[in-house]
Amino acid sequence: MTFTVDQLRIIMPKSGKRAELFVHYLEQAMAEFGIDTPKRMVAFLSTVCVESGQLVYMEELANGSAYDTRVDLGNTKAAAIEIAAQHGSTPGRWWKGHGPIQITGYDNHRVCGEALELDLLHNPQFLTQPEHGCRSAGWFWKRNNLNKWADTEDWDGVRDVVNRGHKTAKIGDSNGYQEFLHAVARGAVAMM
Repeated sequence: MTFTVDQLRIIMPKSGKRAELFVHYLEQAMAEFGIDTPKRMVAFLSTVCVESGQLVYMEELANGSAYDTRVDLGNTKAAAIEIAAQHGSTPGRWWKGHGPIQITGYDNHRVCGEALELDLLHNPQFLTQPEHGCRSAGWFWKRNNLNKWADTEDWDGVRDVVNRGHKTAKIGDSNGYQEFLHAVARGAVAMM
């Protein structure tokens, strides 16, 4: 399925000129990673909307130091500490969130880089570029089987998996849930 810059601007009204820069790469990523129905597209684009501040932020605003000791992200591994030090950084700061869905941590950058054939261990900023960032978002979507939640319109499931790594029992407990619902509503109009 194709979509236009006008449709993207309906979903992300604050994206402005950035919509023109990203529309082609988002469309390519959706085609590559099986985000190929209106429900999937709306859920994916709404996720990108929330996680990137409507395509404004391709790198996490926080400095990443809170992730320095995150074992679950691989940031305490000897290789992670060594590579970050080579760049004058710490693992949390070096591999803070990058791209439209904020790939975070040593392990996630490593696996994403292998999948996309990019050296994200030494160049995590590649994901701040529209082409690579959009592909990383599509990769994340597919890797986490988010089409499963989009197909049944379980918007809470989408947000839980994106923010918590798994579905939780409570509805609406993930970051950006209400903002996501607003984007989904705009997306439903855009994809008519």
